[in-house]
Amino acid sequence: MFESLSERLGGVFDRLTKAGALTEADVVAALREVRVALLEADVSLPVARDFIKRVQDKATGVAVTKSVTPGQMVVKIVHDELIRVLAGDGEPDALKIDNPPATILMVGLQGSGKTTTTAKLAKRLKDRGGKRVLLASLDTNRPAAMEQLAILGAQIGVDSLPIVKGETAVQIAKRAKTQANLGGYDVLFLDTAGRLHIDEVLMDEVQAVRDIAQPRETLLVVDGLTGQDAVNVAAEFDGKVGISGVVLTRMDGDGRGGAALSMRAITGKPIRFVGLGEKMDALETFEAERVAGRILGMGDIVALVEKAQETFEAEQAERMAKRFAKGLFNMNDLKMQLEQMIKMGGMQGLMGMLPGMGKMQAAAAEAGLDDKMLRRQIALIQSMTKKERANPDLLAASRKKRIAAGAGMDVADLNRLLKQHKQMADMMKKMGKGGMMKQALKQMMGKGGLPDPSKMTPEQLEEAARGMKQGMGQGGGFPGMPRGGLSLPPSLSGLMKKK
Repeated sequence: MFESLSERLGGVFDRLTKAGALTEADVVAALREVRVALLEADVSLPVARDFIKRVQDKATGVAVTKSVTPGQMVVKIVHDELIRVLAGDGEPDALKIDNPPATILMVGLQGSGKTTTTAKLAKRLKDRGGKRVLLASLDTNRPAAMEQLAILGAQIGVDSLPIVKGETAVQIAKRAKTQANLGGYDVLFLDTAGRLHIDEVLMDEVQAVRDIAQPRETLLVVDGLTGQDAVNVAAEFDGKVGISGVVLTRMDGDGRGGAALSMRAITGKPIRFVGLGEKMDALETFEAERVAGRILGMGDIVALVEKAQETFEAEQAERMAKRFAKGLFNMNDLKMQLEQMIKMGGMQGLMGMLPGMGKMQAAAAEAGLDDKMLRRQIALIQSMTKKERANPDLLAASRKKRIAAGAGMDVADLNRLLKQHKQMADMMKKMGKGGMMKQALKQMMGKGGLPDPSKMTPEQLEEAARGMKQGMGQGGGFPGMPRGGLSLPPSLSGLMKKK
């Protein structure tokens, strides 16, 4: 999300920060380019104009142009203004689900991903909040819409309202409310019908359901790929139904992201969540500071910690810590780390969350440092016998030919993998002797397993980030992270140079 905008802004700010001294004319010229970048990213003209005016007022003063690092000062001002545009008056409160059964009304146009988003939110509340959730589809128009929600509910382990043919949306809403009360549910999701466009029939039905359901939250689901029209849809729904928040879907696509920047400024309603894929866990809370950081290539350490928390198993991590502390690192360990990288979003996903790595994503992809490479390396390891994985020193020429042929690759590919493994194993031994690995994993995991980032103070998050930086930056975390900190590991950097 925001790749093209991030790339354009990155180019502008690179020139600013390299220039050294800045004049007001330099800043104005740079902001003119920023304005064009915002408009090309589908940000509405009034929002872009207002944004540039506020930045220019702050960035052309003597305090900025005469400061020690004027370029970085301008970047900071743009960053702060981006947060202001995305967050409005402040970050939105948590979903109001304090008075069970709390009803959440899901509205939106057909094809926006409303039903899938309903299931994703239900899974999130069940898994992270321990809530008992009931799903009810009110879509009597779209064929198999009710069956779709019931199937998704079964997949995520959430109850759905039994389907009774011939009922109207209002009748289903009444029955769902009764069922939620009698069944002792914490949250009731009502998935309303959509249309291909806004019309009176759609609005009348949604208003009637709203009056019956008395929802605690009314969430509008809009497709982020529709660009500026998504903002118009939000304004229409808010004016006629009243919404409490927005969920933007398909933000993992090639859309230009301008809808997110315009949404809060024009509607005044917060963006609560963003959908980043089809999987049931591909939903993130929308937090202005983190999104602004990603747009400007500053990374998102909090998201990285969250990903680690979701994918690491505490017992597995503990076993890894003990092995690494002894300087042990065989092919099974490397395979585990490669699989962990894929679970956490792959090479591109991880690089997008690491500070300063956003600009290297395209270069890494061109050099072949992508998820395909990780999977090919896993295939090579799987082609080995148990003894060979435990002791790679056994790999003579004949064995290498057999392993490479078994994975459908060349011996040269296997040699590169073995070199990467040796580099990492050497680092593990060094870190094991000094106790650095144990300390890094301890910082990352805490005493009771991985921490919950949502309950951590900024200081604790910083400490966790330092632990990850130390572990990954010294070769002890995910493969390919270089010594200087959160970047590509020496092994992958070596591959990059050879390409």
